[in-house]
Amino acid sequence: MECPICRDRERAYKARLSEYTEARSSACYQVSKRLAAFKNVEMERAKSDLEEHRLVCVSAIRVLALLPERYVSTGLRQLAA
Repeated sequence: MECPICRDRERAYKARLSEYTEARSSACYQVSKRLAAFKNVEMERAKSDLEEHRLVCVSAIRVLALLPERYVSTGLRQLAA
């Protein structure tokens, strides 16, 4: 996507997802699930920010407009979810 906000939010989401995955797979997860829960909340917040921006982003809408119809309906359903 062309939008720098989309890129930044996508990058933030991927970083939070990676941190959450790492926290879930660490040995200390069995001892303290609080850190993993915190990482999960941060990951979900980043995901929500990205999805909210994509709903109003002109760049994302333009990309969906160029896709074949079957991908647009799938993309819109994912954005609306």
